[in-house]
Amino acid sequence: MMPFPGGIEANANATLLFSFVAAAIYAFALDMPPKLTRTAAKTLAVAFLAVLAAMQGGPLLLVVALALSAIGDAFLSRDGEKAFLGGLASFLTAHIVFVALFLKTGGGLELLSAQSWRGAIALAMAAFSIVMLAALWRRVGPQLRIPIAVYVAAILAMGLSALTISYPWVIAGAVLFMASDGLLAAERFLLAAISPHRMWIRYAVWVLYYAAQLAITLGFLLG
Repeated sequence: MMPFPGGIEANANATLLFSFVAAAIYAFALDMPPKLTRTAAKTLAVAFLAVLAAMQGGPLLLVVALALSAIGDAFLSRDGEKAFLGGLASFLTAHIVFVALFLKTGGGLELLSAQSWRGAIALAMAAFSIVMLAALWRRVGPQLRIPIAVYVAAILAMGLSALTISYPWVIAGAVLFMASDGLLAAERFLLAAISPHRMWIRYAVWVLYYAAQLAITLGFLLG
């Protein structure tokens, strides 16, 4: 059973399938050296979600946030500090757009105190962000501390604003997004270069990240 009307040949369902295929290809190529095909697979996985959101009449801010995320994926599929900073800037902008989208669509920040389960998740998100920032602050160079602090604040704002949304899949997506970013930061800055945990963490980061983008997208389109 397909999520959108029509069979697999329908444009929306076919686009979603292309996104799945690109995500799977990148997962298989994740431990290979950076090359154009790997970059294309990683970029297209979320780019197809942006196309799907546009095709289905999703909010413009959703389309923009997904497109910015795809650009960030293109940067992060390459090695080097410049590529990392490009990805950081792209995802920072994407998170700001997500915040605008969630606040525009949601029921207001007062929901965090009005409903205890939302407030509990908000406290957990805040605690997670504080611990992550404290751990990174001691390990990164002075030139990266402020950019990383700004990014952590942005992803926390994304998570908190998602809690104002009535779509459960969007909230789940925000939680997965924060988990993915936390693991990515740990793999890049906290683990030793020869740590045996690096490989499984990279796979976990990709699975959590793609699941997050997919959940947010379908939450808006099907919610």
